[in-house]
Amino acid sequence: MLLVCDTMPSDGPTYFTDALVTMALDGREGVVHSIPDAGLPALSGVDAAIVTGSTAGVYEADDRPWIDGAKKLVRDLAAREIPTLGVCFGHQLVNDAFGGRVEAGDQQRGLVDVEFDDDPLFGGLSERIPLVHGDYVVEPGDGMEVIGSADYYDHLATRHESLPVWTVQYHPEFTASLLDRVADDFGWPDTDGERDFSDVNAAQTVDNFALVAGLD
Repeated sequence: MLLVCDTMPSDGPTYFTDALVTMALDGREGVVHSIPDAGLPALSGVDAAIVTGSTAGVYEADDRPWIDGAKKLVRDLAAREIPTLGVCFGHQLVNDAFGGRVEAGDQQRGLVDVEFDDDPLFGGLSERIPLVHGDYVVEPGDGMEVIGSADYYDHLATRHESLPVWTVQYHPEFTASLLDRVADDFGWPDTDGERDFSDVNAAQTVDNFALVAGLD
């Protein structure tokens, strides 16, 4: 069973999570659990987990107590060696939970050329991906190795050296169908080519994770 850990607060945009759930549970047994609304999920019977994006920051635990619980969940998943994928906020949460450091920075919105290491998570992926975020992993967590980077971001994707844990700053679920809503909510560059998703296939990340996690 695939557990999708929804970390989006109730006042945040739901379309990211909705799209990710649709991709992740396409033909796969799974469940969605909102951590801000329902606390921590049980892990009995869980074969793999995805931690979603969020409008929260991992450094906001004083105002959002559920964040400390979410960090504990990440460590529990790792201790049980349950394959885990952190997406955007999930990328930051995992690294922070393992002792790394996350900081707020300039807002990044647009299609970005990245460099991926040879990792099964990136099999068949184009190295042009859509990004929308304002927080950054500035120091990866203990045991987390960098497997993806961009000119503006050294720690864009990470993988644990010995545990089945992967994280990516980008949103695999961010396809052209979400672009108008993302542009309305967060802004988007008007330069030529920034709306051309013809060579963007970041969604493949979800299927690749399912494969390495033994779900497919």
